[in-house]
Amino acid sequence: SPSSSSSSSSSSNNHDQIHNPDKSVDAGDSKEVTCIVDFDPSRLKQIEVPKRHRLPMDAQKKGIKPNDDFFTEYGEANRYQIQEVVGKGSYGVVGSAIDTQTGERVAIKKINDVFDHISDATRILREIKLLRLLLHPDVVEIKHIMLPPCRREFRDVYVVFELMESDLHQMIKANDDLTSEHHRFFLYQLLRGLKYVHAANVFHRDLKPKNILANADCKLKICDFGLARVSFNDAPSAIFWTDYVATRWYRAPELC
Repeated sequence: SPSSSSSSSSSSNNHDQIHNPDKSVDAGDSKEVTCIVDFDPSRLKQIEVPKRHRLPMDAQKKGIKPNDDFFTEYGEANRYQIQEVVGKGSYGVVGSAIDTQTGERVAIKKINDVFDHISDATRILREIKLLRLLLHPDVVEIKHIMLPPCRREFRDVYVVFELMESDLHQMIKANDDLTSEHHRFFLYQLLRGLKYVHAANVFHRDLKPKNILANADCKLKICDFGLARVSFNDAPSAIFWTDYVATRWYRAPELC
């Protein structure tokens, strides 16, 4: 029928807008962005990476291997060799690990009891779906999502990300000698990443230094899309907005 055909076409276009954001930008309306083509990031002084507070693993008890403590139920766990826990929060823990297939160092986010609260599960699903489609150098990359051995035992979610050394919040606190060139390069990466995200009609809604990962070489990546929303008709007013939007001190003035 015409209506079903239209619906199918609309759905296809919507997915394409997220997967390939550049298609959603009207070249006639967009202003040209001047790139820093002559800027060499290697000229920048490396920034100090604050030491992470290493969190002891229960696995350090006698007879328990780190992998056995971190991976509670997954057969795929033999692919990764856990090094240490580098972050902990209400959602669960983040561990650094070695991918034995590629030799890469990765970060594995373990989200405990993901189905206990519907709102948390929805937020996690939203972030995973968006990050699997948003492929850009300035957006953190999901490398792998570990599947449970069977659905009946599906309690925890393990998401494998590229490993970054710290976040912008900690970097700013640890470095009081950042130059204007550092600031320019940080801003350039953030604006380039946001241009890509916004071109896909995705609104992050919680952009702050703690949600921007950073390395000593000044490379930044936007992360944590749990509060993000997508608009398929170019009208932000059509999005279902929640009452809680972003962190208080980083909200847009009209939301305060």
